[in-house]
Amino acid sequence: MQIYPNQFSQDIAKTLRPTYLVFGDEPQQKFEVIEQIRAKAKANGFEERTVLVAETGFNWNQLIEATQSMSLFSSQQFIELELPTGKPGSEGSKMLQEVAGSLNPDILLLVHGPKIGKDVQRGKWFKVLDDMGASVLCYPLEGNQLNAWLNQQLKSHNLTVSASGAKMIADFCEGNMLAAKQEVDKLALLYPQQSITEEQIEKAMVDQSRFSVFQLVDVMLSGDSTRCVKMLYRLESEGLEPNIIIWALIREWEQLWKLKLAQQSGTPIQWQKFGIWRNRQGFYQSALNRLSLAQLEDIQKALTKSDHAFKQNVVARPYVEMCHLCMMFMGMDLRNIPLLQA
Repeated sequence: MQIYPNQFSQDIAKTLRPTYLVFGDEPQQKFEVIEQIRAKAKANGFEERTVLVAETGFNWNQLIEATQSMSLFSSQQFIELELPTGKPGSEGSKMLQEVAGSLNPDILLLVHGPKIGKDVQRGKWFKVLDDMGASVLCYPLEGNQLNAWLNQQLKSHNLTVSASGAKMIADFCEGNMLAAKQEVDKLALLYPQQSITEEQIEKAMVDQSRFSVFQLVDVMLSGDSTRCVKMLYRLESEGLEPNIIIWALIREWEQLWKLKLAQQSGTPIQWQKFGIWRNRQGFYQSALNRLSLAQLEDIQKALTKSDHAFKQNVVARPYVEMCHLCMMFMGMDLRNIPLLQA
């Protein structure tokens, strides 16, 4: 039975299932789900806890022994098995199926690991454990789902924040729910059980977006080509996935296009309507001053072409193309200049 992370609290409050599968690449949600399982297990008498990590060379007999051993201190055993790769392999799959067939009410099994694909979810071991208990897949939240999660966190601290204030927190911590949780906790300490203004949020928070690509975007919008190239080099050396940068560039183009159309109407730009706070308004204004609608159309065509190529994995030197795209945002006419991929 699959349970969404935001519904897990209600489910575990009703019952403690015999098996749990918790996977995903969003650490904050995984941490919350696993901590709830641990707390509920302890409250239900599962005080003997065994932790196993199925790394390379792992002896799967350890799992069998853990389910069969009797403790001197507790008759109920809580076993946590981590799969670092998200896959148990053929031997592990057989062992997990065997364990599933022999579990008794005194054994609670939690299996967790990183993001997994449909191939893992279709595996026999996964299906049998899922049928016995529950699976929770924890992926990064975006848009309305992120806002709902954030409002839930604020409500748990009895904090009142306007919709634009909540969006400000989300913008500051985009891509990093752990940082968002820490920021909400900090706000709760600074302004306990209060109605918090946007000015207080802006003063208290530190930009903790997980991807330093957001710093790259600000440098690019400001038109600083030298810093932009240096930052691209740094991101490449750190091994940042190029698709993350493409995603950020497309997002910024969409924002600039909306702002440019608003500018063309002759009315002053209402920055907050576009979710742009004071600390970033100067960057966008700089880009709007140097880019025409025609240039933005050229950028859109280049982004579409590059996005398709990246998804097809046919780009030999991704960061060369990234540099090319960033220079177009700076107003440089590169339409007829070929990319040097060699």
